[in-house]
Formats: sequence, C-alpha cells, structure tokens
Amino acid sequence: MAAVNLREMLEPKHPQVGNTRFIAVDGRGGSGKSTLAKYLSEKLSAEIVQTDDFASWENPFGWWPLLIEQVFQPIISGACTLQYPRASWSNDHHPTPVTAQAVTEIMILEGVSSSRKEFRQYVCLSIFIDAPKDICLRRGVERDLLKDKRTESELIRLWERWSADEDGYLQRDDPKRHADVVIDGTKPFEDQLVFG
Repeated sequence: MAAVNLREMLEPKHPQVGNTRFIAVDGRGGSGKSTLAKYLSEKLSAEIVQTDDFASWENPFGWWPLLIEQVFQPIISGACTLQYPRASWSNDHHPTPVTAQAVTEIMILEGVSSSRKEFRQYVCLSIFIDAPKDICLRRGVERDLLKDKRTESELIRLWERWSADEDGYLQRDDPKRHADVVIDGTKPFEDQLVFG
C-alpha cells in the first residue's frame, strides 16, 4: 500500500475551529495513538490535546462536553492559549492543570473517541489506527505497569472493562469507516505517511 501524503490531504481543508485545523488521531487504547500524535506534532509543528486529560477509568466516554467547552470553544472565541484541569486516572495522582498551551494553526486531538460523532464538526482530518484488540490490551497493561501502582491483575480487569466500553463506542460511531486515513498500528508509521 502506498504511503499517504498527509500534508497534501490537509492542505485543502478549511479550519473548523477558529483559524485552527484539528487532526483527530483515534483508535483503541494501546494502538499507538500517542506515538503517532508525537510524530505528527514534530512534522506539522502542531500542539497535542489528549482526550486522556478529560477521560478517566470512571468516566471513559461521557467527558466530551468538557473538551468542547474548554478546548474548541475558547479557540473559536479567539484564545491564543488554552487552560483546563486534567482528569485523574488514579486516586493517588493529581495531575497539574494545563495552564498555557499554545493554540497552533494545526492541532492534534489524540485519544480514544477523538473522532466521535460529537467532534466531527470540529475536526478537519481524522486518522484511525487499526490494531488487534488483544495486542492493544497487552500494550496498554504493559505501559500502565510502568506508571501505575496497581497490580497486573487489577490493571487487566480495568483494561478489560475499558475495552468493553471501547467496543460500544466503535459500534456506535464506527470511526474507522468515517476516517480519512486508516493506519496499521502494527507497522511503522513512517512507512505509511509522508509529508512532502
């Protein structure tokens, strides 16, 4: 399969949020979204907004109005920087709020359900990372073991519950079918995207 020229795809798209064009990077937890978002950020000089700053184990998908209120609406109103609190993923961790995130011409909205139907009017280009559920689950647990105090069995239970919620979202919104670009999460992103 030929590599996709992302800059070429983005060029004709008009900003939907003030003067900013948002790229959604969606897919299952553990599919590689954060890695791809960082790669795109470097290539496109784009700031990243993570849905994980709004979601949590207790609120996996009902947080979306907060993101509209605290990210999209301020940019539409002319904000040059963003500030918003971050959700906590564990009882013993209280993340520092975002206080002065720059608003850039291109921004990346990264995370599970970043291309949900409620966001489609704000997003110029959506990328879906396709990866098998079992691989995503294993990656997610391995990643969280490095930063979470929970046991492996506790994390597996959380991830299995999260994965079931993801199934509901994937069925409801079908982000893969609505994506402008589908990326294979088991292969290097550099082989699938070009920027010239």
